[in-house]
Amino acid sequence: MAAEIVNPRTDSGDDSTGQEGGAEPLNSLDSFDPAFALHRGGKMAVQATVPIRDKDDLSLAYTPGVARVCTAIAEQPDLVNDYTWKSSVVAVVTDGTAVLGLGDIGPEASLPVMEGKAILFKQFGGVDAVPIALACTDVDEIIETVVRMAPSFGGVNLEDISAPRCFEIEKRLQEALDIPVFHDDQHGTAVVTLAALRNAAKLTGRGLGDLRAVISGAGAAGVAIAKMLLEAGLGDVAVADRKGIVSADREDLTPVKRELAELTNRAGLSGSLEDALAGADVFIGVSGGTVPEAAVASMAENAFVFAMANPNPEVHPDVAHKYAAVVATGRSDYPNQINNVLAFPGIFAGALQVRASRITEGMKIAAAEALASVVGDDLAADYVIPSPFDERVAPAVTAAVAAAARAEGVARR
Repeated sequence: MAAEIVNPRTDSGDDSTGQEGGAEPLNSLDSFDPAFALHRGGKMAVQATVPIRDKDDLSLAYTPGVARVCTAIAEQPDLVNDYTWKSSVVAVVTDGTAVLGLGDIGPEASLPVMEGKAILFKQFGGVDAVPIALACTDVDEIIETVVRMAPSFGGVNLEDISAPRCFEIEKRLQEALDIPVFHDDQHGTAVVTLAALRNAAKLTGRGLGDLRAVISGAGAAGVAIAKMLLEAGLGDVAVADRKGIVSADREDLTPVKRELAELTNRAGLSGSLEDALAGADVFIGVSGGTVPEAAVASMAENAFVFAMANPNPEVHPDVAHKYAAVVATGRSDYPNQINNVLAFPGIFAGALQVRASRITEGMKIAAAEALASVVGDDLAADYVIPSPFDERVAPAVTAAVAAAARAEGVARR
């Protein structure tokens, strides 16, 4: 079976009268908002990959032929990867507690986003994905539920689960399962950020080791970005939350932030986000809010501003361009969009291709390097990261991740 990208209106004989194949007229929401019209009926469907035209086809696809395949898998469990869709399908799992910028809106309201994620997997990586919205928020219950579902899937993409629970859920699931578990809000954002930062440094004649960065936001994305940048060789990074710089001298830190304090802020800074930005080479925003222009002006020469909050960046591009050599946002209407879709389809495609047991830090860094390399000789201030519609992206990331998985010994074919 394959998840097919479907527009339910045009595929059901819809015409210009606003009727859906003879169904009821479009409601008023559809009439005034094209987003509602597009989402009516859902954004995806399931399509068979084999024909069932007669009784012979039926006897092979189902009983009695299917019994022979089931028996073979029972005797050799690994055959499930060859004779079912398991090795090419990902579960997109959420509890609806941190959906986009909407917050805790619940599992039902999260489904349009999970469907969207699934069709992005298919469109940009050729990976089938199934949206799964769970009616529970307890960490143990989520882990137990996903573990019980895991035999049906080749990988698990955790999505829109609030911090700090997301850290424990991902860690424990990966310990319990021998298939990749990937929290895209953390690692997808980090991969694309690292790729853009590599190219920005290259453009200005510097290496990652020459840079000091400041991250606004100590949630899922901020923590993952900080760890990945340091793993890749960044000179130093300070992370700030609502109460200021995350540092070892603070007594209000959660266990996750305590660990973060031990890894970051080698310069020993204290105080506010604005204090940290003075003389900094890089600003990375994953928190929302607004950074004062004076703080941006205090950054080092040839600074980089990656203000990724949506829909309102922490630093408006018009302000950032006054002081920064490279500006990136999370929006599609400005150059250099830091968009997770550049990473997760290819990462999972590569992992599934070699039946990886997990997605390692080395695989993530390989994905970032491959993504950065797509830009090539066209590197410019308004082009440090490729477009999601660049057809070179997914193949480059897929190949790099598969090669890294083999090199790190987590590939099984």
